[in-house]
Amino acid sequence: MEQQTEYVLAAEQERHLAERVKEAREYLGLSQEFVADQIGISRPAMSALETGKRKVSSIELHRLAQLLKKPLTYFFDDDEVLSAPQDDTARALYRASKGLSEQDQQQVLRFAEFLRQAGRAPSLTSTDQS
Repeated sequence: MEQQTEYVLAAEQERHLAERVKEAREYLGLSQEFVADQIGISRPAMSALETGKRKVSSIELHRLAQLLKKPLTYFFDDDEVLSAPQDDTARALYRASKGLSEQDQQQVLRFAEFLRQAGRAPSLTSTDQS
């Protein structure tokens, strides 16, 4: 019975890891073929890895973490804070900022923080006209 429980837990962890790999790859806009080539496996093997039908070796996981710019813990932690944004706007912002210099990225961050701190601008169509 205990061995069966361990197998179920391992299967859940493998599914979670597979989901995280796919999520991070898609977030960066990378194809399965590109990622597979970079880590040294075939595209069908990459597809199987992302669906949980293939286990990932520790070397492959290290290569994936480097390529996908994620700490190894990302693939194991179930913390939503570590998840890639699911929002289309957040993805677009990320992709738009990828081509910017470090200085420009910092400026974008400062502007985003300014907008967050400023809150909503007052409406220009106010009916209170004295």
